[in-house]
Amino acid sequence: MAEGLRSELEGYLQGLNIQTTCVEHPPVFTVEEMMPHLRDVSGAVTKNLFLKDKKKKGLWLVSARHDRQVNLNDLAKKLGVGSGNLRFAEEAAMLEKLKVGQGCATALALLFDKDHSVRVVLDRDLVEGGHERVYFHPMTNAATMGLRPDDLLRFLKETGHEPVLEGFE
Repeated sequence: MAEGLRSELEGYLQGLNIQTTCVEHPPVFTVEEMMPHLRDVSGAVTKNLFLKDKKKKGLWLVSARHDRQVNLNDLAKKLGVGSGNLRFAEEAAMLEKLKVGQGCATALALLFDKDHSVRVVLDRDLVEGGHERVYFHPMTNAATMGLRPDDLLRFLKETGHEPVLEGFE
């Protein structure tokens, strides 16, 4: 399934004339497992969290630089959902909305959020930090794809997702 979705993503990016680089590696489930395979990349590697708002049942995908701390209480306050109200969403919701499972959360999966029910939060540094490329899984945790920050923003806009930019220190 992942290979077909990856091919669909790659075709969509080609259609937007977005050039990518890709590093193939064994399947990884944590940033710590992934980083040894990405020693030679130039840019910002991301970690991605799929969250739900406890009260309103809203879904959020948070993409931050891999070395940043994401405090869910602070983020909940910034997003106006109330401290303590952001939680990790169930894997079933991620499979339904983004077509990926645990270990594969990625902003690139927003291509498959056809009803635009997932809101995206980007680490401001990913788009304003002067990075050559930003890196995400391309629908599989057995590869990592890099694209230019401007192309990431264009991709999100084309898929109907206007990102909320937040600072994570």
